[in-house]
Amino acid sequence: MRSTGRSNQPRRFLALLVLPLALAVSAPGFANPTTDSTVAPDRSSTGEQNGVGLMRIVVADKSGIDRLNQLGVDLAEYVKPVDNGIEVHAVLSPEESQALRDKGFDVQDAISDQSDYAQNMAERSAAIRAATAATGATDTLTVLRAEWFTSLDNQVFLNIEVKSSAGTDSTTVLTASWDSGPGTEIGSGGTATMSRFTDAGQYMYHRFSNPVPITAKPARATITSNKGGSATIDVTKWLGSPRKNPGKHPYVSDFVDHYMDPTEVTARFTGLAAEFPGLTQLIDLPYKTNGYRRQAQAQFGTAAASTVYVTSTTYGHEGGNDITMALLDPGTANAPLTVSVSGKAVTVRLATNGSGAITSTAAQVAAAVNANADAAELLTASTYRGNAGTGVVAAAPVTPLTDNLKAPASVSRDPFQMKVLRIGKHRDGSKVGVFLYCQEHAREWVTPLVCVESAERLLRNYAKDPNTRKIVDDLDIFILPVVNPDGAHYSMYDFNMQRRNMTNYCPASNADPGRRNAWGVDINRNFSVGSVFDGYVGASATSCTSDTFAGPSELSEPEARNEVWLVDTFPNIKLSMNTHSYGGYFMWPPGAYKAEGREVLPRVDQGTEAYFWTSSDYILSRVQEYRGTAIWPGRTGPVTDVLYSAAGNSADEHWYNRGIIGWDFEVGADIYDPATGRFNAVGFQPPFAEGHEEAMEFANGNIGILEVARAYATDKSQPRTALEVVKREPGATAFTFSTSEPANVYYTLDGSRPTYNSPKLALAGMREGVQNITVNSDTMVNWFSIDIAGNVEGNYKPDGEGKNFNKQRVSVQ
Repeated sequence: MRSTGRSNQPRRFLALLVLPLALAVSAPGFANPTTDSTVAPDRSSTGEQNGVGLMRIVVADKSGIDRLNQLGVDLAEYVKPVDNGIEVHAVLSPEESQALRDKGFDVQDAISDQSDYAQNMAERSAAIRAATAATGATDTLTVLRAEWFTSLDNQVFLNIEVKSSAGTDSTTVLTASWDSGPGTEIGSGGTATMSRFTDAGQYMYHRFSNPVPITAKPARATITSNKGGSATIDVTKWLGSPRKNPGKHPYVSDFVDHYMDPTEVTARFTGLAAEFPGLTQLIDLPYKTNGYRRQAQAQFGTAAASTVYVTSTTYGHEGGNDITMALLDPGTANAPLTVSVSGKAVTVRLATNGSGAITSTAAQVAAAVNANADAAELLTASTYRGNAGTGVVAAAPVTPLTDNLKAPASVSRDPFQMKVLRIGKHRDGSKVGVFLYCQEHAREWVTPLVCVESAERLLRNYAKDPNTRKIVDDLDIFILPVVNPDGAHYSMYDFNMQRRNMTNYCPASNADPGRRNAWGVDINRNFSVGSVFDGYVGASATSCTSDTFAGPSELSEPEARNEVWLVDTFPNIKLSMNTHSYGGYFMWPPGAYKAEGREVLPRVDQGTEAYFWTSSDYILSRVQEYRGTAIWPGRTGPVTDVLYSAAGNSADEHWYNRGIIGWDFEVGADIYDPATGRFNAVGFQPPFAEGHEEAMEFANGNIGILEVARAYATDKSQPRTALEVVKREPGATAFTFSTSEPANVYYTLDGSRPTYNSPKLALAGMREGVQNITVNSDTMVNWFSIDIAGNVEGNYKPDGEGKNFNKQRVSVQ
């Protein structure tokens, strides 16, 4: 958890970030490249992770995040508005931190230290003073959201979001005041200045940087602008227990007691399938991963020009770890450069001059080793990171090659067989399918526990809990607990901040031992919708060492292809949940945009957006039930609205290609410290006591998703609608439609019969609710609605000939 003090707790977290990791021979400590194409990670030295830590970076807006992604910076899936921009967290070594500072980025301390807060405030104040002068026109305020909610120890918080018509002017300042309950005066509960939120240079709305802690639950709030605008709005409750008797039936939970590696998780799922054969099916996914394996390597030298490294042709566990190599000084004058092989021992006798001094350069040694047929069967030699290798090498004793993998023998080095546990009383495709999947990113250790806990609860409560029985009887549930098993093994045993899989696409010039923690593909950037290959931002297509490397092509990775195979093979899958960490988010598509003009993937329609919001209230209330954690309204919504652009992510893949309603959890919500008045971030791998609590509460959320899915599957109720006039003035009347449940409304204004080709009620704007429709003369409005489950209002047949659609005349003064 983040701290602003000097307690021992920050040190405990930093200790988690620097698990020991040794090299056979240490890599030279060269500075990272400082070109604008990449900031390539260099995260290894003898016995340490080179000071790698989880650091805070403050950028002005999301265009800054896009640039960090383009540079290949290893960003956490965490975005937090601060007073002078946006705070993101990144995994950085000291060299990487300095490289970013040299590019003008504001790289601050580790998340356990917030000593630079005052400086951030001063910078923001200076920016406001330097902004364009106000135009003087009175602005119009549109209140987007106003809610109070409780979290953890029943602390009450306030969240307000407001759009100003003058918001593009950076000097526009909004102030919110609220009462302390029904019948009390505005201002009696408190007053706070709101922050202006911009994205990619475009004004979005004003909001609080963090929810404001308050002492009383407000009923009304007034927002005023320094440009003269004012608006008063009712403050409503956000979240609340959706179940009247959550403890009425016997219910067992809490089936995880430690962080688990993918081998353990898969064994657990295999055991569940054997124990509950009548309710489960274990599915072997068709594409095995590359495996938890690496070629063995050794490196010789201390300076770039005189360094050479060798890589085994076979994987370490298949014989590469048995190879040795030595660089010998022959001890005589005018000796030639020679290479000899005895078994798996490669010996290089270096060339000398007339005085007996070694003259062999790194390039000459590499060429000689590669030219020797016997040596070439065992290994290849390279100069350091594309260096010309003109420096003279130094003699070195017999050095074993090693793959440097530290996992115990219980973790296989062979390609991994990913397995899905299918849970359901009727697993024949006749029931609505739900896909729950976890740990696309290796370092997110809590997430597989969420999937494990969810599966255990479903199976072990089936016999006793009526609610669980309904879920399992009425749904077809697919749970993939670890999408990225190779990377997860590597994260647990070798480099805890590993994000990607272990497939190395780097050429020899970028594949020395010092880069071994920087290889792999980001699985959640490898999908085929809104990908970097199509021009969307949030991934790298060129830097094999970028932590958002999308791979050589869309769906290049077996892990991503396995997901696609599953949803294609079982087309009854209609809903999904992708669990990540950390930060406490609940999100849905669209999840990517192009930088120029912030061109977002097509937004979901009004009815689907309403369904997402309505469902979120229920699902997040289930999360809150466990220990009171509330996911903030400001961290709930489409990915591009509340986080950043994530090109080629899996939720977009499933939604845009197959219409699967997909959500994303980011477990690990910030924890409020009443002593400091601050929210503390928990990180990827909190102490297990905290990780356990996160797994429990978000398993609650998964059960909530399944309850929502069951309601979707069994929904036979037709929506009801009403036409509502919202504004009349001479010559114009504005109206909209209200619906009894999330539904799309199709309408006509020309007296014709409405069909699916008719205009559809749209959203007024991002997070603004439905549009108002304006007519300038008396108009007959015809319409019908259809909900997310396909129920049409009044059994109307849009493709038929019936006239049982809704009709109402709208008059104009």
